[in-house]
Amino acid sequence: MISEKDLSELEKIPLEERITRVENLLKDKENPRAFELGLLLALKMGQEIREKKPLGSESGDLVASWSGKYPESIVEEAIASAREFMLNPAKIAEKIKAGLKREGEGEVENG
Repeated sequence: MISEKDLSELEKIPLEERITRVENLLKDKENPRAFELGLLLALKMGQEIREKKPLGSESGDLVASWSGKYPESIVEEAIASAREFMLNPAKIAEKIKAGLKREGEGEVENG
């Protein structure tokens, strides 16, 4: 799972390296969470925008590659998460941090 520390580190590095790091975090995951896929998709979309490529020219292939791998509901939620990352990055970052804190507290209680 992508941790709060991972997110903090990602904010400090160049976009291309962020993409590589997220791809590496996800490459061996059998069941990634939708927001993790959404983070990768948002980064890819940001790269397209930065490079003045048509939106979806490369990120569309990424989403298509998920179709056979993951349930449709996960893919749809990932797309919605990516949209939220693009439109309200601070809001979604706070949601992720809150979720990570809850999970951390649950692990301590259950651990």
